[in-house]
Amino acid sequence: MNAREYLSQAMWLDKIINQKLEEQERLKALAEKTTPSYSPVKVTGGERKNIREEHNVKLIDLKYELDETVDRFVDLKREIMDTINQLDELKYQLLLAMRYIDGKSWNEVAVVMGYDKRYTLKLHDIALKKIEKIMKKNKKDTKKHLPTTLEGDIV
Repeated sequence: MNAREYLSQAMWLDKIINQKLEEQERLKALAEKTTPSYSPVKVTGGERKNIREEHNVKLIDLKYELDETVDRFVDLKREIMDTINQLDELKYQLLLAMRYIDGKSWNEVAVVMGYDKRYTLKLHDIALKKIEKIMKKNKKDTKKHLPTTLEGDIV
């Protein structure tokens, strides 16, 4: 995984969470719209179903799924921010945080930084190369701390 893909994960998870929130709202509206049924309804096939109960179960399942995704998102954002903060220059930290953590457009990033868009993209390329080096260094450091077998392979 290259630096751009690594940093972009936060933006994608943010979009996934928004999609799940929209789905949750649709299901909630559907569950509230359904007429309450206090006795199971007989449907084809002989099974008895309570439609409102089914909608509520789906809503609860989606809530758990959403909670897990949000937890992953928060952990990933923290990890990405820690990586970004390892950069020496604040302008690179600011640029990457605005783009990948805050999800700002290139025009917004350029305006905040006081540069034109073309120069901002040039700085972005430099920052990505620096992030690649940090990722490689972190990967090597992680391997140093992993237990190895007698043959020297990482377990």
